[in-house]
Amino acid sequence: MDPLIMGLFGLAGIFVLVVLGMRIAFATALVGFTGIWVMKNFGVAGKVVGFLPHGIVAHYSLSVIPLFIIMGYYAFYAGLTDDIFFTARQWVGHLPGGLAIATVFGCAGFAACTGASTASAAIMSRVAIPEMRKYGYHPRLAAGVVAASGTLASLIPPSVILVIYGIITEESIGALLIGGFIPGIVSAAIYAGMIYTRVRISPELGAVQPKASWKERFYALKGTWGVLLLIFLIIGGIYSGVFTPTEAGGAAAFSAFLMALGMRRLTVERLKESLLETGRTTIMIFSIIVGVLIFVRFLALTGLPTTFAEFVVGLPVPPVVILLLILAIYVFLGMFLDAIGMMMLTLPIVFPAVVALGYHPIWFGIIVVKMCEICLITPPVGLNCYIVNSVATDISLEDIFRGIIPFVAMDILTVGVLIAFPQIITFLPQRMGVA
Repeated sequence: MDPLIMGLFGLAGIFVLVVLGMRIAFATALVGFTGIWVMKNFGVAGKVVGFLPHGIVAHYSLSVIPLFIIMGYYAFYAGLTDDIFFTARQWVGHLPGGLAIATVFGCAGFAACTGASTASAAIMSRVAIPEMRKYGYHPRLAAGVVAASGTLASLIPPSVILVIYGIITEESIGALLIGGFIPGIVSAAIYAGMIYTRVRISPELGAVQPKASWKERFYALKGTWGVLLLIFLIIGGIYSGVFTPTEAGGAAAFSAFLMALGMRRLTVERLKESLLETGRTTIMIFSIIVGVLIFVRFLALTGLPTTFAEFVVGLPVPPVVILLLILAIYVFLGMFLDAIGMMMLTLPIVFPAVVALGYHPIWFGIIVVKMCEICLITPPVGLNCYIVNSVATDISLEDIFRGIIPFVAMDILTVGVLIAFPQIITFLPQRMGVA
């Protein structure tokens, strides 16, 4: 059989297995192993499966992932989540939709303390939704803003997904993390602007809160020192070249640990829970990475990525049209795959084509991660929506999915802005001299 046909059959096989309910890690590993066996022999396939996992897991760059994850748990137990939400509430709570806007900025602040969108959505659901419901906010707005704003952790450093993108494409992880900072802030600002406009037009969506005095606002700023310290260590350390991403993750995680200890909020039970949850999340991510890279070895044998890149470059249409078609594929795949699996499955094929079209690899990484954010809140997968529903059990899943519709529209607008003005992404990495 023609190798290209085998590659297409492999992609179709993974799609079928995932739809039938098999985990992406196992589906990709199974199809990859079988494909290598058929194309080469059982011995070669066995060696790939036997040696590849250790070679991947022992990769130095991957050690930053558990550091970013556990930092989020330590920051949560140190009370940084409550502090940043309270500060945002004091400053913008009096605006139309003020509590929802405070939730956006609270999520953006907490995103600088954790690399996982799901953790951000779970934690902010416990903090922000009860407050919004208490003051009469519509359930759809309350749940939708948490589910959507939780995705900011995928973009604002530290971001696990950006790390994985860097490993797959062999691009600078430091440049990717720095490159996601301004787009993350822009995305949060667009969310906030939409909420302000909606609630100003329809005041019944959320009651306006009493205006805090300037003294109360400035006093509330004392609660931001922990988040600012972590931002300084991660973004400042990487940008200045003092830290590598892994070193920045270690320094920030240790600082969050000391904060939690100093505030006497990190009990033995909470420490145990932090370690266990970090272990579970890390194992899940590493399993997906191993499974997909086994499949990538099979794809390399078929020559499909190279053929696809040559085909795309030769199409008689403007590059932006091809880019939009690729982004549309991400929207479709997001209905069935989680963000990490989708990215790892597609990048070996589409990345060479995008680079051949002349697009900047760091810029494309941020665009891809933004598309992954959209997939985190769109049905039927919409993982963040299910997480919010598991916390706010009195809000139906249907209401949550309806509540995120305006935020999905704003995400599409953000992608359009980033395509039209790529300097938003590349400015800081270029200042670092790495993009």
